[in-house]
Amino acid sequence: MSRVCELTGKGPMSGNNVSHAKNRTRRRFLPNLNQLTLMSEKMGRGYSLRISAAALRSVDHRGGLDAFLAKAKDTELSDRALKIKREISKLDDAADAAVLTA
Repeated sequence: MSRVCELTGKGPMSGNNVSHAKNRTRRRFLPNLNQLTLMSEKMGRGYSLRISAAALRSVDHRGGLDAFLAKAKDTELSDRALKIKREISKLDDAADAAVLTA
C-alpha cells in the first residue's frame, strides 16, 4: 500500500537530518495518513479511504466528502476517489434531470 493520501495526493518528501555538528544524512518525511470511513450524504453510505490529517480538516472545512470531491482536481484524486466523485456527479445529474422534467 503506497503512502499517498487518496484525496490530496500528498506523499512522502525527502530532506536531511541535521546534527548539532551540521552533519547531514538523508531522511524521508512521511504524511500523517489515517484509515477513515467518510460518509457521503448524497449516496447515503460510507467510504473507507486512507487520507492525511490535513485532508480530513479540508473535508470538514468544505462541508463534507461530497463538497470536497466536487471542488477537488481529478489529477490529485486516487482512482477510488475518482470513482466516488463520478458516482456522486451521476446522482446529481439524475436529480437535476428529474427537477427539469417535473
